[in-house]
Amino acid sequence: MLPGTRLTPFHLAIQVRDLAEAREFYGEFLGLPEGRSSDHWIDFNLLGHQLVVHLNPQLGPQGSVNHIGNPVDGHGVPVPHFGVVLEMDAWEAFAERMRGRVDFVIEPYIRFRGQPGEQATMFFLDPSGNALEFKAFRDIEGSLFAK
Repeated sequence: MLPGTRLTPFHLAIQVRDLAEAREFYGEFLGLPEGRSSDHWIDFNLLGHQLVVHLNPQLGPQGSVNHIGNPVDGHGVPVPHFGVVLEMDAWEAFAERMRGRVDFVIEPYIRFRGQPGEQATMFFLDPSGNALEFKAFRDIEGSLFAK
């Protein structure tokens, strides 16, 4: 186990094909506050976590398209992906806000219904092809790591 007894923010760095496009998507569209930046990267505050987008012009116009679809609960979950766990009411409001505004890889739904780990989830891609998951649990304490 890593040292530490409290939940601390994670740091995640991802590649994007265009910084202006990433700034518009993460900053304006998703509403993430921007932190430090340079000509090659931008920090965003993702619910208290540090999400850094790094410019990789070699991605080209298609962006990152190297996802596999790992079967989970009857859906092809894009791998790799990242995201955050929201409170259920926030997830429901966010899902409604995203309907008609993004092309879902996996539409918002309840996964593992009636089983340990039941969760609400949705997946969509950023403009560079990075897969994002937003999920929620009614009982996060008892469900996040339930077997």
